[in-house]
Amino acid sequence: MKIIKYLLLTMLLAVLSVSAWIYYPQYQINKMKQETAPKVEKTNKLTYIDYYRTSPDQSIHHLALGDSIIRGYRIADEENFISQFSAQLGNETGKQVVSNNEGIIGITSERLYHLVQEGMYDEAIKEADLITVNVGGNDVLKAVKQSDIYSALTSFDSLQKSFSENLTGISARIHELNPSATIVLLELYNPMPADHQFYSLADKLLPKWNLKIYEVAKATPSSIVVQTTNVINSNNLHYLSPDGVHPNPIGNTAISAQMLEQFQQQHKADAVLANREN
Repeated sequence: MKIIKYLLLTMLLAVLSVSAWIYYPQYQINKMKQETAPKVEKTNKLTYIDYYRTSPDQSIHHLALGDSIIRGYRIADEENFISQFSAQLGNETGKQVVSNNEGIIGITSERLYHLVQEGMYDEAIKEADLITVNVGGNDVLKAVKQSDIYSALTSFDSLQKSFSENLTGISARIHELNPSATIVLLELYNPMPADHQFYSLADKLLPKWNLKIYEVAKATPSSIVVQTTNVINSNNLHYLSPDGVHPNPIGNTAISAQMLEQFQQQHKADAVLANREN
């Protein structure tokens, strides 16, 4: 009887441990989103849009670093979300937005980390008011190409660790060079249809990956994470190009709209506002 109770208790603890491993990252992400959500009460803080609208500068420099999501994959330059958001930001603020898209198709977080550390973008970073970074998807795709989807998913922890270290280094270097710039990061999204054999597993692992992005943003002043998973998901597969991975023109429009909505609602960090006044 004691053995049976012991086995049942062990099974219960195992189930609870697995549940915590799966759901705790999403809980943490939701908590961080609530911390940056607009409050009902009045605030003296400026939203990102208000911050740029009231800036004494007549132009806004928008630098974009990262992969094919940044560059735009097999679409016109004006259709990628960087170009679309820059145009919308200009309309919202009444300022000229100068966009510099340095996206590189196929780049991994490790490669971008080394380019940033080697000073490839130093001058552009120093000049920028807004720096959008998206990287990490190719880390996963590279692992899949070298083996298969299952192997890539089972090696998730090591992939995530390397990605987290690279993104931390990229963000820290950007902030070191330009403490006043807004750093925009994007969630990694799951492009698989709901009936794909690996959809459920990928959907459970995704919050663990995105949690690292939120942690990097939280540790870096004046950073914001675009909630890409709100718009690119199994309910909106029409936002994807024929390859089933990259957003098509309307998918880029959806990402740009999500980014603009957060800029209209979330607030610029106090430390950055203080830098403007000094």
